[in-house]
Amino acid sequence: MNALDIQARQTLSDLLTQFGLSPEAGGLPCSNWIDGDLVAGRGEAIALTNPATGGELITYRDAGADLLDQAVEAASRAQVEWMALTASERGRRMNAAVRRLEGYEEALAQLESVVAGKPIRDCRGEVGKVREMFEYYAGWCDKQHGEVIPVPTSHLNYVRHVPFGVVGQITPWNAPMFTCAWQLAPAIAAGNGVVLKPSELTPFSSVVIARLLESGGLPQGLINIVNGLGPTTGAALTGHDGISKLVFVGSPDSGRLIAEAGARRLVPSVLELGGKSANIIFDDARLDDAVAGAQAAVFAAAGQSCVAGSRLLIQRNVFDAVVERVGRAASQITVGLPADEATRMGPLQNVRQFEHVTGMIERARAAGARVVTGGTRPLGLPEGADGYYLAPTVIADVDASMEIACEEVFGPVVVAMPFDDEADAIRLANGTRFGLAGAVWTQDPAKAHRVAGQLRAGTVWINSYKAINVMSPFGGFRDSGFGRSSGLDGLREYTVPQSVWVETGVEASVAMGYGSGHE
Repeated sequence: MNALDIQARQTLSDLLTQFGLSPEAGGLPCSNWIDGDLVAGRGEAIALTNPATGGELITYRDAGADLLDQAVEAASRAQVEWMALTASERGRRMNAAVRRLEGYEEALAQLESVVAGKPIRDCRGEVGKVREMFEYYAGWCDKQHGEVIPVPTSHLNYVRHVPFGVVGQITPWNAPMFTCAWQLAPAIAAGNGVVLKPSELTPFSSVVIARLLESGGLPQGLINIVNGLGPTTGAALTGHDGISKLVFVGSPDSGRLIAEAGARRLVPSVLELGGKSANIIFDDARLDDAVAGAQAAVFAAAGQSCVAGSRLLIQRNVFDAVVERVGRAASQITVGLPADEATRMGPLQNVRQFEHVTGMIERARAAGARVVTGGTRPLGLPEGADGYYLAPTVIADVDASMEIACEEVFGPVVVAMPFDDEADAIRLANGTRFGLAGAVWTQDPAKAHRVAGQLRAGTVWINSYKAINVMSPFGGFRDSGFGRSSGLDGLREYTVPQSVWVETGVEASVAMGYGSGHE
């Protein structure tokens, strides 16, 4: 074990001790939060690997079906207690709960950084997003108004938005803390109890967040976190009769399995899946801004972002100049250890993803693509940093039919392709099975809106990239999933409209068929 592994394991041990998750008497860590208690898993051992070194980080146990049953039972009971409160009181409690994170921000960021392999500077920003999400949805608790419908009878007809009951959520390894809060906040603001399963690769930060939130005044058992493998704990969650809605953030292949599991029980789902987003640069764009935007679009988080601008579409007459500038800028990005304050890009999170990304690069080379920069392990890494590092990579001479141009890479790789005019840009942008995000760079406002309006993408930026806020709906088309997260639309995903009819006539009208009634 090298010095970096020893340091990472000690850091993680200290953090787990601080948050009360440390193992007792030589056992494995408490990796679940169920009904107000930290609980160790009872299934097979799951080993976590340090993304920065490739060495073993820690081992914990799969939760399994029995603990999942306990979590659903707790959420069902707590949900009734939660809905017995006034809407205003629920909002106050959500605001009080998220304030319990105060003083733990740096420890949470370090926990996320060491397990997920993300630069510490990025993780600090994501802790702030957790608070932002809860404050936003806390404000919605007492503003979920119904409506009165002027039906053509003597009835008073009104519509309420009622919670599903208990929802099941599954979040990914690329942003576990962010996606945890992203799903928890609207779910409980809408009145639901929650059972959430993070990726088995990043189990701990969600447990810590749930524990801190509950200590701030949420009912015991309202939020439950179960950690384990997809075929065991995940399958128990998606197939449980006590779960009334499924929410999943992850890959399209896994999303199909989640949707199928829900469909078998006639349970609805929200799927936020992958992307192959087009970042379109016209020749009249401010190229300094567009080049900077192209970097942020795909190299932040080592490209492990569903909205990564992994297809750079550039108008032909500026194509060579922009590719050269993006390649030069990419080669200057500081790649290093997640804990280093100077690091702008860390490693990929796991070996499976590393092999997926490097395999796609090699197949692109074999198909005739040109690697402008990157494509290999970066130089200058510290001794012992033998983990899943890949230099920021720019690829040109790519045909739209190549795998690297069609399939999601989910790594620090961007393919550059030329286009001739607006119609050509739109054709290329929409020529994918995904439809999550996209961007348009131009100084012509009419063209910007014209092109944006024709992109089949759930989020479109103009002269910007990756501007995301909890106030605005987020989601995609086609293989990027369905349903919306965040904003009022995200809140509505967690409620069901209930129509209530009250007879106000002197004499009740009881009709034998639909559409009868009286004036």
